[in-house]
Amino acid sequence: MNGWMAGGIALAAAVGVLLPLQALINARLGQATEGALFASFASFFVGTLVLAVALLATRTPLPGLRTLAGLPAWIWAGGLIGALFVLCATVLVPKLGAAGLICLVVGGQLVGSLLFDHFGVLGPVRPMDAWRVLGAVLVAIGAVLVLRPVQAG
Repeated sequence: MNGWMAGGIALAAAVGVLLPLQALINARLGQATEGALFASFASFFVGTLVLAVALLATRTPLPGLRTLAGLPAWIWAGGLIGALFVLCATVLVPKLGAAGLICLVVGGQLVGSLLFDHFGVLGPVRPMDAWRVLGAVLVAIGAVLVLRPVQAG
């Protein structure tokens, strides 16, 4: 494994550690202010500001209006999906806990990813096989174990 791959894996794991923290912070902000919708907006607003500064700092060229207008409408769905995730996480983490929320999200991501890969949605076809399905089943079992009600001792 080369250094770039190892760094990428470490970065992905670090971001994974931060996602439940983001949900917890947003939930706390929602409780302390006007609710989950405001907290989700605030999260996206701060993120947008950070990315705007990064664009300016790196002098990344911006696409022209003609390029943007020529893109298919579905290309903007990523922002919609991100907003939906942040809002759902902000609402659900107080009810499910950070671990429960992330288990369900990861389970959903795994099922979706297997289907998107299998059918080649926006990328090459990567057929499902028994090992990949077994991995998804094991994640589902793990989610059930994390979400199970705590038994009174």
